[in-house]
Amino acid sequence: MSEKLKVGILGGTGMVGQRFITLLENHPWFEVVLVAASPRTAGKTYEEAVEGRWKMQTPMPESVKKLVVYDINDVEAVASQVDFVFCAVNMPKDEIKAIEERYAKAEVPVVSNNSAHRWTDDVPMVVPEINPEHLALIETQKKRLGTTRGFICVKPNCSIQSYTPALTALKEFGPKLVVATTYQAISGAGKTFKEWPEMVENIIPYIGGEEEKSEQEPLRLWGKVVDGKIEKASLPVITTQCIRVPVLDGHTAAVFVSFEKKPTKEQIIEAWRSFKGVPQELELPSAPKHFIQYLEEDNRPQVKLDVNYENGMGISLGRLREDTVFDYKFVGLSHNTLRGAAGGAVLIAELLKAQGYITKK
Repeated sequence: MSEKLKVGILGGTGMVGQRFITLLENHPWFEVVLVAASPRTAGKTYEEAVEGRWKMQTPMPESVKKLVVYDINDVEAVASQVDFVFCAVNMPKDEIKAIEERYAKAEVPVVSNNSAHRWTDDVPMVVPEINPEHLALIETQKKRLGTTRGFICVKPNCSIQSYTPALTALKEFGPKLVVATTYQAISGAGKTFKEWPEMVENIIPYIGGEEEKSEQEPLRLWGKVVDGKIEKASLPVITTQCIRVPVLDGHTAAVFVSFEKKPTKEQIIEAWRSFKGVPQELELPSAPKHFIQYLEEDNRPQVKLDVNYENGMGISLGRLREDTVFDYKFVGLSHNTLRGAAGGAVLIAELLKAQGYITKK
């Protein structure tokens, strides 16, 4: 019998679900034993359910092809076969909140890629290198849900990964005002160029709801646990613009920042290059050995050259220079479906296992 934790993927037929499938192939700790999706695909094999819609650049793993897809609403049947689930469903937000709570109350830990519970008081929203201490909320949440092992933990929006780690590494200097413009890949909308031909040679200066998330979610990551909920940080003040660009994978950010205590350029680069967190200390399987790289070349980071840094789990920064209005400006790059979506969720699950929150039944 395998010692690996048995994993189910809710919404496993979509783009992020497919990314989970590829990331978990041969994972040392986790094994995909079940895929659940909408009622219309339930009963089909996974191979049949995604026929003509496989969006990954690597082949579908043989291990999942013959798995029979479950109805996501059949919570008891799914819960009986898994130790925990990843959630990547594409449903209205209120329905996502309800289905994730149903799984948690069925004593199944839920590691979610969705935004529905990011502002639920007792649900931790985590980037493992930034705020692992927020996992303490799980005990408060379990009391509310009446569970012994079931809970929900979520990852933040993909676009903030390109600049929030960079600002976190500089917290000793007190970032106080940030302007960030993100240039976001089409896979962030779950699309490929084949499905979205109007994005070829085009830019769309609007992504619904994205700017509010980009401005507020970092403040929750930097907040403190107070009386069983997160008291979000008040600084820095962040304003953003979010633009869809004709790139498949990779979110780039142009960032301007002013500090309470202005550092030197050398201090900033040293803080970035030396920044690490609990995943690096624990050597978690998906953790990048070096979380942040700083590139000296004027024309870096570039999506084609740098998006897969540390298997897509690292952050690439460059073009740091003093600004005439703000203290400094720089450019950041992160992989939106790896670090920003499925990979970030897998890293959260690894941390939850390492700290005893997820165990075998």
